[in-house]
Amino acid sequence: MMNPQKISSASDSTQPLRDVKVVDLSRLVSGNMLTHVLADLGATVIKVEPPRKGDELRAWRREGMSTYWLAYSRNKESVELNLRMPDDMAKLTGLLADADILVENFRPGTLERMGLDKERLNAINPKLVVVRISGWGQTGQFAGKGGFGSLIEAMSGFAAMNGFADLPPVLPPFAMADSVAGIYGAALALAAMHGQRGNATPAVQEVDLSLFEPLFSILGPQAAEYQLTGKPTPRSGSRSPTHAPRNVYKTSDEKWVALSAGMEGTLARLFEGIGYPQGLQDQRFSTHEARLKNIDALDALIQGHITKLTLPEALDFFAVRDITAGPVCDIADLLQHPYIAESRLLVDQVAPDGRTVSVHAAPYRINGERPPIRRGAPTLGQDNATWFGADQSAIPCIPDTAAQPT
Repeated sequence: MMNPQKISSASDSTQPLRDVKVVDLSRLVSGNMLTHVLADLGATVIKVEPPRKGDELRAWRREGMSTYWLAYSRNKESVELNLRMPDDMAKLTGLLADADILVENFRPGTLERMGLDKERLNAINPKLVVVRISGWGQTGQFAGKGGFGSLIEAMSGFAAMNGFADLPPVLPPFAMADSVAGIYGAALALAAMHGQRGNATPAVQEVDLSLFEPLFSILGPQAAEYQLTGKPTPRSGSRSPTHAPRNVYKTSDEKWVALSAGMEGTLARLFEGIGYPQGLQDQRFSTHEARLKNIDALDALIQGHITKLTLPEALDFFAVRDITAGPVCDIADLLQHPYIAESRLLVDQVAPDGRTVSVHAAPYRINGERPPIRRGAPTLGQDNATWFGADQSAIPCIPDTAAQPT
């Protein structure tokens, strides 16, 4: 098997995973998010895609461009394999023979039906870490249930606590459950790989990663608070169930500013600034619990002052007093924002059709440098010849029904 030369102008410090090989059998967001994190850190990520169709993420288009694919598959490689064909399965096992991590998000049991159960994988590569993503986990009564993120966002408790009390529950406007699981999964994969590298007698390690559990884990101490109060967390819009004031307030120029001032020192400066210096002596606002109980009155007091100010004036008002507040921005605002420009968080990327658009850079720095985009998101099967030889570019057009993503 050929070993491709990696293209990189990055310093070694920004590519700590440059000796890591990942085989990605996943589709859509969760697995792509996981391997996106690893690829940006220098790992060789090989996306194995069904012929002609490719990863379903490619179909998420705007104005004819696969924008999600462009953003989350940069720094990856693509090979077309029809996993119903013995020759292509042999190519896959060849890729796995020296891989560190395998990522899949098939329905539980699919990998086994493909002939890649744990015993077989141990025979191929006992040092392999297998991250198995599914909606509800590999075992249990929900294991065979479809697990798209919207179901998880509804059942986990997120939708029930999101939105306003007098309006329906609100699902997130992006693939939240998949994204959270993918980021968790990257950490789990690296932890398991670290354990494998120190193991004198390695055996395949399986990580059972559901979409449900990571999202449930970041929603806060919901169970404990329900047990203490007997009440689920209510939908409260932009307010917080844990501290006040915390909301968005409208300015005189029809803009919005977000404010979080739960600490008493910050709140004292806020009360002083809006002309109500006795605020912390007011019994309605003197304690944490009192402020939550009287949140309507507190918000009305703050809004009464913000209404008099334009957004720039409001931001100056808060900045002078060291009060934690900022503008509510949409992407049109951010494309012009000095913080984004200074931090270089957006970079230009050329799509396969020649158009140039902005995508997020790696959202961190290592020793002062962001890992670069070493190569753009691959076209379907772009790297077949690199991995399998020059005569392996064409893949027979036979439907791939062996594996269904969650």
